[in-house]
Amino acid sequence: MAAVPAEREPPPRHAQANPRLRVQLAAASTKRRHFLRALRRVAVLGAVDALVLIAARSALVLAREAWWTSPVAATVFPSGFMGGWTSVAAGLVGMAFVGAYASEERWTSPATVFKGVGLGAGLAMWQSLESLGIPWTVTRWLLVSLLLGSALAGVRRVLRTAVLQWGGKYASDRVIFVGDPRGKVEQKAAKAVLQRPGMHSLGWLSEEGGAHDYLGHPSAVWEVLCEKGTDTVVLCGNLPRALFDTVVEAAAVAGCRVLSVRDRGTLMASQPRALNGGRTRMLELTFPAARAGQDVVKRAFDLLTTMLAAVLLAPAMILISIWIMLDSSGPVLFVQERVGRAGRTFRMLKFRTMRQGADSEKSELAHMNHTGDPRLFKIPDDPRVTRAGAFLRRWSLDELPQLLNVVRGDMSLVGPRPFFETDLAAYDDHHFLRLAVKPGVTGLWQVKGRSSIVDFEEVVRLDREYVENWSLGLDLRILFATLPAVLSRTGAY
Repeated sequence: MAAVPAEREPPPRHAQANPRLRVQLAAASTKRRHFLRALRRVAVLGAVDALVLIAARSALVLAREAWWTSPVAATVFPSGFMGGWTSVAAGLVGMAFVGAYASEERWTSPATVFKGVGLGAGLAMWQSLESLGIPWTVTRWLLVSLLLGSALAGVRRVLRTAVLQWGGKYASDRVIFVGDPRGKVEQKAAKAVLQRPGMHSLGWLSEEGGAHDYLGHPSAVWEVLCEKGTDTVVLCGNLPRALFDTVVEAAAVAGCRVLSVRDRGTLMASQPRALNGGRTRMLELTFPAARAGQDVVKRAFDLLTTMLAAVLLAPAMILISIWIMLDSSGPVLFVQERVGRAGRTFRMLKFRTMRQGADSEKSELAHMNHTGDPRLFKIPDDPRVTRAGAFLRRWSLDELPQLLNVVRGDMSLVGPRPFFETDLAAYDDHHFLRLAVKPGVTGLWQVKGRSSIVDFEEVVRLDREYVENWSLGLDLRILFATLPAVLSRTGAY
């Protein structure tokens, strides 16, 4: 049944009932599928290229031994020329550098193949400049580039033809189109996309109903993505800016690849790139395979950095634990349920900074919350805070046990701060994007003011800025900015 737009209702209290959170939950598996497709493509193309390069070396050996080609082959390509596995490795490196293993038309483009072969041949032959001189080296480089480039381009053309002819039976990239399915531009774009290997249409999101494969109005994109398990979303026609951004955001959060016929909209795409589908030019806004790899890098970075930090900070954490036990009665650690990625709850750890049972007093002190927003409960000079707790909060040392949350995978070193599950009931649509990544021990909010920022919308804006522009470099910049922010004690209480 096609999804239809409906009046917006308050988000359900239960996390998994909300389509925005269900889409976030599915994002990891969607990105994993894209990543595995990319790995398969690189493995197959790399193996084919290696076989062609090895066959070319074998053909050269035979040419030197054959009586009708021996004099020419021995003169132009003497014994030992391009020998050994280094020439094969140089060829593969050259092809990889120019993007000959990238998706879509990049790996079938003869121009890309010739560039890669030329670069690889140059890497293999540059040392001969001194022994043979420039004329002979350049001549051999041109011949190798022409012959090997022609061979590789021909093999890849045959491979693409085979994939297009028989690959449809194994189509695995599920595509949703957005636009009017009866429009000429939209039909042209859809045809160009479906001519790519492995593409399978699920249907259309359109402001105009009536098509046999109509899935719903574009405003229902979150619900449709939940139902269909989509891999790629293609924006074919003109949409109002707000609706365009909604579709792009939903698709990006879901881990889908996003293609657009229009050169508009770069939400959640740090480096949009142009693709040519026949005569149809499209802009790729998201690269989920790359993001899946980035997730692995981020997790590895979190683990390595956290383990090192835990070793260095262990003596300080032991002393803090002793101080807390001596200062007031109660446990050393304060454990609280918080909301993490995709609405999952987890037990967040902190050093206890308040007297025992302080959490039950929260409602009685609500009038002292200086933000006026229950989602940002901040009380300057909170009467529940102990002497040790005041010091720990001032220097943000109460957050140190969250290193264990990072090791367990509940949190990341950098990300939006986790909030309470009860806050989800008050979330508007644009608030849910902050739950698309793991919560962090530190983040943009912390380095730009901490508790001095009392507007929840500003907190959400900073969190969305982080999610939409995430990179390992951004994480490093935030980590390096955290220490000065802590030392300045701005907004710390």
